[in-house]
Amino acid sequence: MLAALDPPPLLPSPLQEIHDERFAGRGIRLLLKRDDLIHPRVPGNKWRKLVPNLRAAVEGGHTALLTFGGAYSNHLRATAAAGRMLGLATVGVVRGDELARRPLNPSLARCAADGMALRFVSRSDYRRRRDPDFAERVLGGSAATRTAREAFRIPEGGSNSLAVHGCTALGEELRGRTDVAAVACGTGGTLAGLAAGLGPGQRALGVPVLRGGFLAGDIRELQRRTFGGPRGTWRLDERFHFGGYARSDPQLEEFARDFERRHSLPPLERIYVAKLLFALTTLADEGAFAPGSTVTAVVTGPR
Repeated sequence: MLAALDPPPLLPSPLQEIHDERFAGRGIRLLLKRDDLIHPRVPGNKWRKLVPNLRAAVEGGHTALLTFGGAYSNHLRATAAAGRMLGLATVGVVRGDELARRPLNPSLARCAADGMALRFVSRSDYRRRRDPDFAERVLGGSAATRTAREAFRIPEGGSNSLAVHGCTALGEELRGRTDVAAVACGTGGTLAGLAAGLGPGQRALGVPVLRGGFLAGDIRELQRRTFGGPRGTWRLDERFHFGGYARSDPQLEEFARDFERRHSLPPLERIYVAKLLFALTTLADEGAFAPGSTVTAVVTGPR
């Protein structure tokens, strides 16, 4: 049934070398791991995280998916697209009940166009999304709620043990190809799997796009649940969230436009990818990477 996710995925995803004097001048080689090219509708880490969950849902006889996210969630959008292609009903619980009174933004409009039933809940209710009776207690008596009771649940960002296992392939594809593999982080599942898949002597770097300082604990817990304990060498640099999820400022916007011009790239995705590349450029300037090393930025999605 997963063959319905047409076209076939481009795996392993390509590696693209970027000649940037800000790195080359310090003896550093910069590569882009183009996970954004894996699939046109389920790109990047969303493919790696979703496919194991979709397989489990189909093999378990589920006919619907229930998942969670914010107003600009790439995960909601990818889940809606995958559900449509597989013929599975999808219900998306969206953080922020005030959004129900506003026109849908482009991300949520795409979810709706792919058939996802959107349910907007308050932030306090959203924090209780893991409760077993969440659908009945919070979502009300709609047809979508009845569907949600029997649905296969995928957590916010798609980060669970199935997803972490799926993301180990990302690290495995980079074995022997890089010294540092860096990825922007929302819920931490990609970094947890990436670090586990890398080989000896390689390390993973995570750049959180949310404020809060909670992510390291979440990643350790994901690895514990998935592997029984820590795997790989990884660290976080939490300086580059630019105010929080989906937040930006003129400095980041100018950096992104300049990077696009320098390297003839399509528009950089701002929530994750631009922040990651800004972080790596800053770290290179700070001397964080040894001369002669190769640094790879995982491009997790398109704009």
